[in-house]
Amino acid sequence: MAFFNTLLTVLLCISLSSHLSLSSSTIHDLLRSKGLPAGLLPEEVKSYTLSDDGRLQVFLHGPCLTKFENRVLFDSVVTANLTYGSLIGVEGLSQEELFLWLPVKDIILDDPKSGLILFDIGVAHKQLSLSLFEDPPHCKPQGGLRNHVRKEKGFEALR
Repeated sequence: MAFFNTLLTVLLCISLSSHLSLSSSTIHDLLRSKGLPAGLLPEEVKSYTLSDDGRLQVFLHGPCLTKFENRVLFDSVVTANLTYGSLIGVEGLSQEELFLWLPVKDIILDDPKSGLILFDIGVAHKQLSLSLFEDPPHCKPQGGLRNHVRKEKGFEALR
């Protein structure tokens, strides 16, 4: 009888552990569960941690560039306080505005029905269409994309 109880316990543990590994979520699933679009972070996220107080740390393989409405630069680590509908105190994310790289401070989705999401870039608030963030973008290594852009642009190619 003890053998069957032990066997039953082992099988139950195996079943539970396989269920837990199947239900592990991605950062994009986490964003959706918090009322945010999955495309706020790139496909190339390596891992993330979320503490009990809502502090989110997202780890990428390295700095990379992608484009929403304008170009954006993700550092190797992006941090923020994650609450329902917002990322507050963002660090590690910059957006290009008129040839300047400005840090994104907050990302807020007040009213999903509006179809807009607010980016606080310090000197201004910018509203962008939610449709830009439906799918996680692919992010290219920082150096590779900048070199490619330089080859394609007028007098910058002379440098």
